[in-house]
Amino acid sequence: MGEYGELTVAYHWLPRIAPGPSASHWFDRLIASSVIQHHILYDFSMEGLFREPASFHDNSDMFRITDRLPTEEEHRRVRHLVLQNLPPGSFTDDQLAEVAANCPQLETVVLSGAPETSNRTVVLLAQSATNLLGLDLSNCVEVTDVGVQELTNKSLPLHWLFLNGLKGLTDPSVSAVAKTFSRLVELELCDLPLLTPISVRDIWSYSRKLRTLRLANCPLLSDKAFPAPPSAVALEDMYAGEKPLPHRPTTWLETLPPLILRHTTENLRVLDLSSCKITDDAVDGIVTHAPRIQTLILSGCVMLTDKALESICKLRDHLDVLMLAHVSNITDGAVVQVARSCTELRCVDVAFCRNLTDMSVFELASLSRIRRLSLVRVHKITDLGIYALAEQATHMERLHLSYCDQLSLESVHLLIRTMRNLQHLTATGVPAFRRAGVQRFSEPPPSTYDDDQEAAFRVFSGDRIGALRRFLDKEEKRQRDAERQNIPFVPREDDKLDLY
Repeated sequence: MGEYGELTVAYHWLPRIAPGPSASHWFDRLIASSVIQHHILYDFSMEGLFREPASFHDNSDMFRITDRLPTEEEHRRVRHLVLQNLPPGSFTDDQLAEVAANCPQLETVVLSGAPETSNRTVVLLAQSATNLLGLDLSNCVEVTDVGVQELTNKSLPLHWLFLNGLKGLTDPSVSAVAKTFSRLVELELCDLPLLTPISVRDIWSYSRKLRTLRLANCPLLSDKAFPAPPSAVALEDMYAGEKPLPHRPTTWLETLPPLILRHTTENLRVLDLSSCKITDDAVDGIVTHAPRIQTLILSGCVMLTDKALESICKLRDHLDVLMLAHVSNITDGAVVQVARSCTELRCVDVAFCRNLTDMSVFELASLSRIRRLSLVRVHKITDLGIYALAEQATHMERLHLSYCDQLSLESVHLLIRTMRNLQHLTATGVPAFRRAGVQRFSEPPPSTYDDDQEAAFRVFSGDRIGALRRFLDKEEKRQRDAERQNIPFVPREDDKLDLY
């Protein structure tokens, strides 16, 4: 799977923040909105939202259609259309446009599995579905500013909007979204190469009800896109009325003044800034302006240092998910501070953080609610750290130890004996796991792997972890019997207890 493949596995831990309409994702979205107040007669849990009627002739006119287009008889009744997992060429954009124009009752539409969606379809949808509450256009690469601005022109009552991967989307459209959709509680703008701080500043200024904001992999975003830290605010107040000579900017973005906001974003709970070019000052400004963040994703923000983690400590008990993969400049001291300040952490990713040692693992293991932890390629970790996890983090559910090459099989054996809730363990690239007999308990490697990658692949899930534990228990017994009888111990690949 390679370095990034392992990191992807770790990334998909997140129960509420993984892209796509997962059960908890939809439920959080609706709970956070005022939809329930407006439709109190309906069941807006995941089961209620997407429940088919007992029969097609049921009196209820609320139902969903998944991974197919509605028939002409269903046009007037469908409320939720989900096109997410479809084979290529399932239908044409002309067919989808006809549906968009003739389904006026649509409230939620997911088109992430229909990349052929065009601006025409989005325009027809905006004109027809005047009660649209949620729209996912992720990966609809043909959609541009034309389609998105038609959505804003119609002032739809949107509560959530996903525009991930729309390569042609620019600032004017995003600014219009922020200024028009005042009810937005969830906004995703990942993988937008043309997005700049200009429009993101409008999001912070106007979208005050947001609970989830995702801006991952937007290469032009810098500190200018985010609230200024308290130090910049104090400096701005000091020079109020004066005009000090500014330094000569190198780009037009540097001419933007600091974003000084006089309000706080109390509602923001999930923020994803993966691979954005931000510094410690941006993190300081964000946590000061949004002090109740629960999920903070900073993976790939390589310019961050320990100072950013000191700012994150201000979130204290509100923070429960922290992703810092590839933030390689952080050290044990900062991780210790975070673990002692944010005691409710349940999911932590410090993969590829090369400076961390067992000291960080000791502190993370002491967190009473820790359930998911990624230590991929943290080379300085030894068996001492694993013993600490085995002793204290007994409720762990997912653990990633790939490429931690100093670990022994004995320490991991103790770990899986004490962690009875463990459902997923990755140990790819750990030399000790090349031991005879261990590979047969691993999940099969992807078909795209070469011979070397297949040989190193070690991922254990569900019942395979229990089977591995029983195999290692047997081998431990064989070794003790061999020592007691003064017989040389020879590892076996099978499950027999014979000493010879």
